[in-house]
Amino acid sequence: MKHIVDIQIVAFPQQGMYTYKGGRDLVEEALKMGADVVGGIPHYEPAREFGEQSIHDIVNLALKYEKLIDVHCDETDDPHSRFVELLNALVLMEDYGTKTTASHTCSFGSADNSYAFRMMDLFKKSQMNFIACPTENAYLQGRQDTYPKRRGLTRVKEFIENGINVAFAQDSINDPWYPMGNGNMMNILDNGIHLAQIMSPEDIETNLDLITSNGARCLNIQDTYGLDVGKDANFIVIDGVSPFDVIRTRAKVLASIRKGEYLFKQKPTAFDVALDLGIKY
Repeated sequence: MKHIVDIQIVAFPQQGMYTYKGGRDLVEEALKMGADVVGGIPHYEPAREFGEQSIHDIVNLALKYEKLIDVHCDETDDPHSRFVELLNALVLMEDYGTKTTASHTCSFGSADNSYAFRMMDLFKKSQMNFIACPTENAYLQGRQDTYPKRRGLTRVKEFIENGINVAFAQDSINDPWYPMGNGNMMNILDNGIHLAQIMSPEDIETNLDLITSNGARCLNIQDTYGLDVGKDANFIVIDGVSPFDVIRTRAKVLASIRKGEYLFKQKPTAFDVALDLGIKY
C-alpha cells in the first residue's frame, strides 16, 4: 500500500506490558524489527507501579532506538489516573516532547482545576502533543456515571488556548471499541467541536487544523506536510468555499491527490432540480 498511503507502525502492548511475562521484551523486539513508534497503555497495567514502570520503559526504549512515542494514556474516567504527568516529566527532562504524543487523556478532563492548571504549564514546557478521539471517547467514557454524565473528552479547548498542540483522530474502525468508525475525519471534527464547545468565529477559522496540520505535528511529518513549495502534492479537495462552509455542511471529499496523482476523484453532487436561493459565490 506504500504507493497509496504512508503508515507508521506502533509497537503497542494492547493489554499492557506487565499483564504477562515478557511483554516489555516483545515491545522491544517489535522496535528491532522496524516499528516506528513506541506505544503503551499504562492504565491497563495490573497495578499503578507497573503503569509507572511501563512509562519509564516506553521513554527509555524510544531514546534507545530513536523512535516516536504514542501512549494510550489515562483513557479512563478515574481522576486518579495521572500517568500523563509522569510521561510529560520524563520527556521534558529528555527534551523529547515534540516526538511524544499522549492520546486520549480522558481522565485529565475529570481532573480538578488546580491540578489541571499546574499541568498546563508543564505541558507547554515539554511541547508534548495530545490527541483526542471524540467519537470513541464519548462512546466509551462515562459508563459508570448516572447523571450528570461526563463527555469523556480531554481539555481540548484549554490546550488550544494555551498553545499546546492537540489533534482529533479516530482510533477505531469497525472494531469492538467503536463499531461505527469509518475514518471520515469531517465526521470526527463535527463531533469534536461540539463536545469541546469550540465554535466561535475565531475557532471556526482554525478548526480544520485539528484534523490536518496539528495531526502532522503528532506524526512528526510537519516538515514534509502542507501546501508549500517543494513539498509533495499530497492533499484532499473538499466540497465547499470556506472553513465555515465545509464544517457546517459536513462537506464530502471530492478528490484525494498523492504526489500529484489522483487516488480518486468524483463530481460534486448534482440535482435534477436545484434549490435556487439566489446566493452568489
